[in-house]
Amino acid sequence: MKDVVISNSIKYIGADDKDIDLFESQYVVPNGVSYNSYIIIDEKIAIMETIDKRKTSEWLDNLEKALNGREPDYLVISHLEPDHAYNIGTIVNKYPNIKLVGNNKTFAFLPQFFDIKHLDERKIEVKDGDTLTLGKHKLHFIMAPMVHWPEVMMEYEECEKILFSADGFGKFGALDTDEDWDCEARRYYFNIVGKYGVQVQAILKKASTLDIQKICPLHGPILKENLSHYINKYDIWSKYEVESDGVYIACASMHGNTLKACEKLKEILEQKGASKVVLADLAREDFAEAVEDSFRYGKVIFASATYNMEMFSPMRNLLLNLKEKNYQNRKVGIIENGTWAPNSGKGMKEILSTMKNIEIIEPTVTIKSTLKSSDIEKLNELADEILK
Repeated sequence: MKDVVISNSIKYIGADDKDIDLFESQYVVPNGVSYNSYIIIDEKIAIMETIDKRKTSEWLDNLEKALNGREPDYLVISHLEPDHAYNIGTIVNKYPNIKLVGNNKTFAFLPQFFDIKHLDERKIEVKDGDTLTLGKHKLHFIMAPMVHWPEVMMEYEECEKILFSADGFGKFGALDTDEDWDCEARRYYFNIVGKYGVQVQAILKKASTLDIQKICPLHGPILKENLSHYINKYDIWSKYEVESDGVYIACASMHGNTLKACEKLKEILEQKGASKVVLADLAREDFAEAVEDSFRYGKVIFASATYNMEMFSPMRNLLLNLKEKNYQNRKVGIIENGTWAPNSGKGMKEILSTMKNIEIIEPTVTIKSTLKSSDIEKLNELADEILK
């Protein structure tokens, strides 16, 4: 892993994980993931988070090197999810005098993960607006409930103007991966944090009052330049606004016939001047990518074969994921396919109708087994309506 430089007093002690197959046992991470942990060295020393069990040994080595013979005074617990908090017990055993810093929800949940003796004596409970002075460095605590667990909090270090943002502004990908931030940060946001747009908006409002020079998230790179770009992306995402102009076609095809109809629709849309058309085969697409693109674009076509008198399961999985993540403010069209009783459109509409501000346009295009020349007229009508 490449060296991560924050400042003379604030060190990075996290680790890259390039061997993980699935993050949270569900998200494909082709370029791995980073588990970020930091340490502030001052008159008092604060460790900012521990690390996932997969990288315990490397993290402890980094910690010992940063401490250089000193003992830490505080462990700040911003988030109790095990990819960050697994080694709380390790630290308590290794440094019996260390104080644990968290909020009331932190200490309500902590015993569910760890049996820490004399917890009341070693905990420092903070609330929104409280501070912790380490010497020259001073931490301001910002409660961020449901971004994306109830106990989440962030810290603003006023001396170096750094926001420790917990899972906020995080992304998939190891730190030595050279890739665009937006793409993997967007996939990370909508799949992990996306349900909680209202809560993210509340945090952005608090952050707007701070002079932030760097953002240190728990996954992904430290953000140092052009911070307005990242904050603007979070503002768009958390308002469920349209980020990119274009049409996303999400297709659940069993034998390829529904996919052929979608390919024809893509061709028609491009001929009619659509700025961008993205077609995804849901049976083979990473579902987290499908969720991401469904939020990214304001115009979406959902197309599915009929299976067991319902929609094909990849489509059901996508729509239920979108519903769970508060999908809203989109214009959508429907394509259904079936041999004796095309019925997938009904199921898609039933789920979509439970979502906020979803405009389902007509016509619903019904394909009987394979695309016919007579169906192309309906695809043209659908294209005209979605592009209005």
